[in-house]
Amino acid sequence: MGAVTNGIKGAFRIGQTLSVLGRTGVNWVRGDRPPAPRLLRQTFESLGATYIKLGQFIASSPTFFPKEYVEEFQFCLDKTPSLPFSVIKKIIRDELGRPIDQVYSEIDPVALASASIAQVHAARLVTGEEVVIKVQKPGVENILLTDLNFLYLSARMLETLAPKLSWTSMSGIVDEIQKTMMEECDFIKEANNQKVFREFLQNTHNEDATVPRVYEHCSTRRILTMERFRGVPLTDLESIRGFSRDPERTLITAMNTWFASLTQCEFFHADVHAGNLMVLEDGRVGFIDFGIVGRIRPDTWQAVSDFISAIMVGNFDGMADAMIRIGVTRHTVRVDDLSADLQRLYRQMDRMVPDDVPYQAEQAEDDVNNILMDMVKVGESHGLHFPREFALLLKQFLYFDRYVHILAPEMDVFMDERLTMLH
Repeated sequence: MGAVTNGIKGAFRIGQTLSVLGRTGVNWVRGDRPPAPRLLRQTFESLGATYIKLGQFIASSPTFFPKEYVEEFQFCLDKTPSLPFSVIKKIIRDELGRPIDQVYSEIDPVALASASIAQVHAARLVTGEEVVIKVQKPGVENILLTDLNFLYLSARMLETLAPKLSWTSMSGIVDEIQKTMMEECDFIKEANNQKVFREFLQNTHNEDATVPRVYEHCSTRRILTMERFRGVPLTDLESIRGFSRDPERTLITAMNTWFASLTQCEFFHADVHAGNLMVLEDGRVGFIDFGIVGRIRPDTWQAVSDFISAIMVGNFDGMADAMIRIGVTRHTVRVDDLSADLQRLYRQMDRMVPDDVPYQAEQAEDDVNNILMDMVKVGESHGLHFPREFALLLKQFLYFDRYVHILAPEMDVFMDERLTMLH
């Protein structure tokens, strides 16, 4: 019976998708013709959860998609209207399998945040702890599966009709997105990621960083109850000064913790934008939101590590050599040509971020993506294609580079002895 219901829901969802696409087509005929990248982004936002996540995948994957699409999808908004509290309460009750008031003494009916897959509410446990509850929206998983199967079949058809369309297999990309997104729907996996990261912090005797504690007795695959952190985003310099007398040391703690996870934890946090790094009231750094994590093979990490070391000493031949080991290629790549191009880009980067210009979050996000795309483009112009993990890693490095400009403009990242992973 469940299979029949899911089949009907799936057919209805494909109908919805075709209807949105049809409406876009009608508007196009009527003369509403924005540039193709913007049209695609707006269409994705209309199609909801899967396509918003797909848009964010495009935004963080300059190794797969053209620059103008990567840039446009930076604006792909994963903010959706909140569901009524009555719906949220029913999901929580169904997931707990017992009355809500046996577990929570109060739940704030106004959501703290609402995205395509879940929304978050502040609450208090009957035992007194302040928590947040992340609640998965109903039907999300079925919509994702239907959409992704539809996309997979469409990609296979396109590849058959136009085999030279892309060096990278489109169906392979959809397959990777499916793995990533289905993991994001499983809050047990996310809770486990948090537990593993907590263990990593304990094993490395790191008391300056923390992750929210998960309350397992009121967490399931579709609801996640976590300790509530009180603090401010890493980039809120004025507020940080209230919690930490030394913003520079706070940043070094965040960077050392993240770098250590690359070699001493089974994954790395793959989304360290300012909203996911908090400075808590007691001065510790809080890592939140473990829905997106990256895993990197030891040989790839060795090449990335060599790449960073080469950047530190300005050895462009070493950077080029490491990039060739990280990338996948069908050509013979000349190290000295790649080295010369990287040197040109490096000079540009130095000019790009004057220290006396006030920090703006949106600008920083643009800078991060522009530098990332330029580095990848230089590699690709020499016939290299990079695994997505490399783009994810590089993006985190560039985020940290921005934070240095805000919190510690005097600091020389490559010379500072306090940064353990770089020495």
